[in-house]
Amino acid sequence: MTDIESTNRDDVAQHELESSLTARVVRSFGESPDDRLGFIMTSLTTHLHSFLREVRLTEDEWARGIEFFTAAGHITDDRRQEFILLSDVLGASMQTIAMNNPVVGDATEATVVGPFFTEESPEIPLGGDMAGGASGRPCWVEGTVTDTAGVRLAGARIDVWEADSDGFYDVQYDDGRAAGRGHLYTDDVGGYRFWGLRPVPYAIPHDGPVGELLAAVGRSPMRASHLHFKVTSEGMRTLITHIFVEGDELLESDAVFGVRDSLTKKFVEHAGGSSTPDGRDLGDSAWSSVRFDIVLSSVPS
Repeated sequence: MTDIESTNRDDVAQHELESSLTARVVRSFGESPDDRLGFIMTSLTTHLHSFLREVRLTEDEWARGIEFFTAAGHITDDRRQEFILLSDVLGASMQTIAMNNPVVGDATEATVVGPFFTEESPEIPLGGDMAGGASGRPCWVEGTVTDTAGVRLAGARIDVWEADSDGFYDVQYDDGRAAGRGHLYTDDVGGYRFWGLRPVPYAIPHDGPVGELLAAVGRSPMRASHLHFKVTSEGMRTLITHIFVEGDELLESDAVFGVRDSLTKKFVEHAGGSSTPDGRDLGDSAWSSVRFDIVLSSVPS
């Protein structure tokens, strides 16, 4: 037998060894009492094994991968979710959102929730201030909430949250503050309005394993300037979205791929001393304003 023939035989044997292992693992999920779970695990196994074989992953690289996930687990707590961050920077969050929030007429597009949403936030009145002492330029935000037929939705709940001028959310501080965060309800004609802060660009947390990964592949951790919204109304699909600042130079390189053209809005700048929509006295401070009309789709029957 020639060396070439021997090599070819070994290659065939190696291929059969690897293929048979994948088949055995796939079969192990064949009797799952949960059909959906069995399907997911079978597909996951197939793609995972294909990836391992395509890149010919080394044992050292596999060990480093395990260490990465272990470190992500260790840094995750009730204030920081490193696995959500990983999902975001891989585009997995946005892909899942795209699949689960299909286009329905002119319904407002969804985007990532991010790692800093909390269920508890202070209620603010219509026209109130959600900044809560957080630093930044005041920004008047107003709009309506309607369904896709244009019917205005009274009593819709709107949760809003954003970073301060230093690029940090309240939960990133250790003093328990609630700032740059709040919720309010639309009025009888579906209108809403509040004072917040003009959004600023900031870096996602990059002092952990996800940040190390981004640095290793030469990617920036910066997010385009944005303001978060979560909107709920009876009979309507819950919407989680942002609005982004028109002209932001980071719109094309947002670290978590969350930007959508329809969510990019014009923030109007106003000089200090100019009159505000609600008569608030800002002295000589400059301020901004933006309008965001929100359209919800109905829950599928």
